[in-house]
Order: sequence, then structure tokens, then C-alpha cells
Amino acid sequence: MTTHALLQAFKASKPAFGAWITLPGVLNARAVAQASPHLSWVMIDCEHGLTSLQPGAAESIQAITGLGPNAPSPLVRIPATGFSNSTSWQIKYALDAGARGVLVPMVSTAEKAREIVTDSRFPPGGRRGFGSPFCHGVWSISAAEYLKSANENVVVMVQIETKEGVQNVGAIAAVDGIDCLFIGPYDLSLCLGYPPPSPDPHPDVEIIIQDILKAAHKEGKKCAIYCTSGKQSLKRAEEGFDIINVTSDIGAMAESVAANLSAAVGEESGAAAFRY
Repeated sequence: MTTHALLQAFKASKPAFGAWITLPGVLNARAVAQASPHLSWVMIDCEHGLTSLQPGAAESIQAITGLGPNAPSPLVRIPATGFSNSTSWQIKYALDAGARGVLVPMVSTAEKAREIVTDSRFPPGGRRGFGSPFCHGVWSISAAEYLKSANENVVVMVQIETKEGVQNVGAIAAVDGIDCLFIGPYDLSLCLGYPPPSPDPHPDVEIIIQDILKAAHKEGKKCAIYCTSGKQSLKRAEEGFDIINVTSDIGAMAESVAANLSAAVGEESGAAAFRY
């Protein structure tokens, strides 16, 4: 089996740290992917980022996997939300492009979670069609090997970030084939009537975040969360989160420019402005 750094982190029972890619372009994706040996995965954001699902995500995936056996696992957040019926073809596009996993936003019911699993697995475990001449090559294996191993190695993540999703979190976590519940603190806060994290969530939202973590682990599933700094990520790792976003390309860029310019004019770097 080709390298899959995220699964290797799972097997080692250690937190899998990652970074968000919001800017388009293979050079940007590749620069983020090779920025640190501590990266287990990168998320190509086709929902709120500026990378198109096709051909943008496909090209970024190939640029990342082309880094060799130590490359982080390229994941894709598809554009459509769990409220929509249009997630099926987007999951197909992401996986046929060679993504190691998919993230579906705003999943609120177990029914939708089961549909996502079905669209992500080949028969008999699902209804994903086979025919891409590219995906197995991106995984550096034969088509036969990909068919045999994809159902076990493609990571299926759903985002819990709505009031209904919180109410149904136990049932969603129990769906066979869902590998990870991913907490989106920003939309979760807004949907529950609270301001977005700045940088940490409201204490009432934090209680719900911990409940989601417990619900995922109760069903033997991984739990992920979006953070915006190393300090925040360390705290989440200590709390038991399995998959943790540490930063984003645009956030890290803006933060570095601001900090270095502050130093250049002899100022102390102040608190970072709101950033996603």
C-alpha cells in the first residue's frame, strides 16, 4: 500500500496534525505540504477556499503526492453541504482525483452520513463507480490493488457544525463507515447563536465540543477539530482529539508578514486579528 501518513498516525495512536489549503495552485499546495515533517495531512478546501474541485483539487493532489513517500495525506473538503443532495458526484470527483479522504460539511443526520459512506465505497460496501484512469496511479498502485484496498483506506469525515447535527451526533457517530467526526467551531458557534471563536469558542460551545468528542470515541471513531494556532492545537491534542488542524496557508502567511513587519519597525507583535 502506498504511503498514507494520516492512517499511519492512526495506527501509531498519536494526534494527526494538518494544515488547511485555501489558496489555489499546485505550487501553493506543494509548499504547504512540504513545510513540516510533522504534517500528517493537508485539506484542500473546495468549499470556502478558492481551489476548484476539478481540475484544481486533482492537480493539487498530484503535486502533493509527487513529493514522495513522506508526503502528507491529501484530503478534500467538497463544496456541497450535507443539506444538499448534490454531494454524491462531488465525492466521486474528489476520490477519482486520488484524494486519500473526503470531508463533507454540515452533516446533520445519520441518514445523510450513511449516504456519504455509500458514495465513498465500492460495492458491495457502497455504490461508488469505478472507471477513473487516474486515481490508482496517484496512489502509486495498480487498478486492481486500488479496488481491493480503497474501501479500507479512504478516510470518510463528516462535519458536525449545526444544531441538528449536535442533536443527532450519537446516531451519526454510530454509522458504520464513518471514520471521523470533524468539528467546525466557527459554523457550530454561529448555528447555536454564539459569536465565532476569538480565538477560543464560547464556554457554552466548548461544552458541546467536548460532548462531540465523547460521542465519537464512544463509537470507536476519530474526532477532529479546526484550530488556528500551534498553542491551541497542543491543548486539543492533550484533550484527546485525534485529528487537529493547526493553521491555514493564508492565515500563516498573514501572521508571518504582520509579525515580521512589527519586528522591523521595532514594535512588539500584538494579538493576531480574527482569521480563519
